[in-house]
Amino acid sequence: MAYESNSILDKLPKHLKQYIKPQNYENYTAIDQAVWRYVMRKNVDYLSKVAHTSYVDGLKKTGISIDSIPNMYGMNRILKDLGWAAVAVDGFIPPSAFMEFQAYNVLVIASDIRQLGHIEYTPAPDIIHEGAGHAPIIANPEYAEYLRRFGEIGCKAISSAKDFELYEAVRHLSIIKEAPGTPKSTIDKAEAHISQLQQNMGDPSEIALIRNLHWWTVEYGLIGTVKNPKIYGAGLLSSIGESAWCLTDKVKKIPYSIDAAHTSFDITQPQPQLFVTPDFAYLSQVLEEFANTMALRTGGLRGVQKLIDSKELGTVELSTGLQISGNFVEVIAHDGKPIYLQTYGKTALSYREKELVGHGTLNHPNGFGTPIGKLKGINLAIEDMSPRDLKAYNIFEGEEVSLDFEGDVKITGKIITGTRNLQGKILLITFENCTVTYQGDILFESRKNHYNMAIGCEIVSAFNGPADLESFDLITHTVSSTTLKPQMSKEFKILEQYYEQIRHFREGINRTISRNKVFKELKENYPEDWLLSVELYELAKSNGDTGFAQEILVHLEDLKQNDPKIGHLIDDGLGLVDKTLIL
Repeated sequence: MAYESNSILDKLPKHLKQYIKPQNYENYTAIDQAVWRYVMRKNVDYLSKVAHTSYVDGLKKTGISIDSIPNMYGMNRILKDLGWAAVAVDGFIPPSAFMEFQAYNVLVIASDIRQLGHIEYTPAPDIIHEGAGHAPIIANPEYAEYLRRFGEIGCKAISSAKDFELYEAVRHLSIIKEAPGTPKSTIDKAEAHISQLQQNMGDPSEIALIRNLHWWTVEYGLIGTVKNPKIYGAGLLSSIGESAWCLTDKVKKIPYSIDAAHTSFDITQPQPQLFVTPDFAYLSQVLEEFANTMALRTGGLRGVQKLIDSKELGTVELSTGLQISGNFVEVIAHDGKPIYLQTYGKTALSYREKELVGHGTLNHPNGFGTPIGKLKGINLAIEDMSPRDLKAYNIFEGEEVSLDFEGDVKITGKIITGTRNLQGKILLITFENCTVTYQGDILFESRKNHYNMAIGCEIVSAFNGPADLESFDLITHTVSSTTLKPQMSKEFKILEQYYEQIRHFREGINRTISRNKVFKELKENYPEDWLLSVELYELAKSNGDTGFAQEILVHLEDLKQNDPKIGHLIDDGLGLVDKTLIL
């Protein structure tokens, strides 16, 4: 096992564990630690004024430090008391998997950290975004339940074939944008590809719509009033640039509603508008309103058609509670209602998320088809018939029958047996010497194999994934690209050593280091680096070395003149020097 498990992680299904990777804490450099410390010092100072009160409280409760990147093992020991856990993953993972982790009360944390050059914002998920953004807010019980419930509903949302292509494109862009030395032309090409995909998505799928809700709440949500909102979205909490920008008049504030599901976003740009929820409870209210529009709750012909269009493994649930899981390829309709379903390839039948004995993929390796609805001229559905009713209509073991369904689906054959639930309701009828026809055309014919007819007069639910997670082999995760680890040049390794020496000096591990010598090396060999000079200034001020502090200020002023884009970062860092930041 590549990670340290606990009682919460032990409950994860196997197909989710395939995404987990070790954090490899020892791979964080001293520069990584300095980036974390800078962002966290800035966040705690600024966000304590503009973020929801749950943020700073949550930092304390989740054990997240200002000075050091959190160790996943330590986080898990603390998160366990909140009923949550965290795992490390490699950047973006598929949206349905991300949400399913949430349904199990597990935070997904991309364990890489942004480069110094992207200290304000990165489109790639990183440990600042995930650890310092998502984790603290879950200490609020109302929000934590929203997050869990969102995952529970979101992982059932049906996708389209184009969704995965867009996911792969966004993942690729996030990787190359964070990779050192990526040519601008390569990034421009990737962004143009995403734009082209977004413009040709067609009608948005359920996963696209619920992903919008996730973005405008969990990632970029504001809370309170439109005139005086506070920040709670992780994307804002982890972006020292956008957390300030978002509260200006340049960003439109809109009362949160289900309309957010139909408001798309661009991950590469600052957001032109944000949604404001009055409280965390209202988030759950809108989520339930959206869930009422999903095939998960509406079922019917449209629900089945969504599964067919998705070309992904999905499930339909009939009115008897019988669940059919597989890749749906055809539905025959009559008067706007489905009257016959067909899957292709491996199929499993379940009841209440538990596979029926003898009805797994080994028993149905080549698809499954069944009529749905009522028999012609009989008001009483088969599922509502008592044993006496069934006998009256000759629907019992040993009988040669011909069942005519509304819509002209007909089954003829000899009934062998029936499968019932614990309440005695019939779920399946098994035939031999069976023929299934639609308007005279043969849909299924068998003299040797048994035919199983599902019982149900309507489809009450259709959703992504199998009913029973054990029915299918879901360990199939492959990605077209992985996060790129920068190749450390000899010069970079020396700079990293200087960062480590200053970190050790500040922490009292080694006070024999010559800070003046380090500063001299910086000026001569690393004229573009600004963060270590800010740390040296902080130490000079705390030690009362005003002459050295003044020398560093002059250097930092030169850096600001040479590169105005980093001026506000330097000023913000200097502004924090005299502040005592305590969680």
